[in-house]
Amino acid sequence: MSEVTVTRMAPGGMITLRGDPAEVGAAAAGVTRAEVPGPLTITGDGVRGLGWMAPDELLILLPADEVAEALERLGADLDGVHHLAVDVSDARSRFALEGRGVRDIVQKLTPADLSEAAFPVGCLRRTRLAQVAGAIWMAEESRIEAICFRSVTDYVETLLRTAAEAGPPGFHAPL
Repeated sequence: MSEVTVTRMAPGGMITLRGDPAEVGAAAAGVTRAEVPGPLTITGDGVRGLGWMAPDELLILLPADEVAEALERLGADLDGVHHLAVDVSDARSRFALEGRGVRDIVQKLTPADLSEAAFPVGCLRRTRLAQVAGAIWMAEESRIEAICFRSVTDYVETLLRTAAEAGPPGFHAPL
């Protein structure tokens, strides 16, 4: 039996912010109190954060009840700056996987290299989780968080739980 637990996290706030990071980064940092992330990284404290999703896209994580105010503030701070800020909270689901061997469990579902060298703490990757798009990040050495589209939440939860229950590759339950 695996030592990894899977938790569907409570709905939280998520904003997709598109624009030149040099122009929108300070505004995003202002609503999250997190540093602007470099490529393939995520910053923040787990409740509020900024994830690098693409060269012109940041994912803002914050409590759900702060989304409307954050969007207003982004609009004001970025007035005259080419950008797009959209509340995607209801369109995404978030999971936490915790425990010894969490890398091995998630590696069974994604083509991304999850070795410690390629996927250190603070790294974020857009990838596939079996047959669907998702994003994963190494929150702590024994914790990976994942997001997916809400329309495939049950599928992804089943994938994650099945992978965790099966244990790491090469694991054989005692007879």
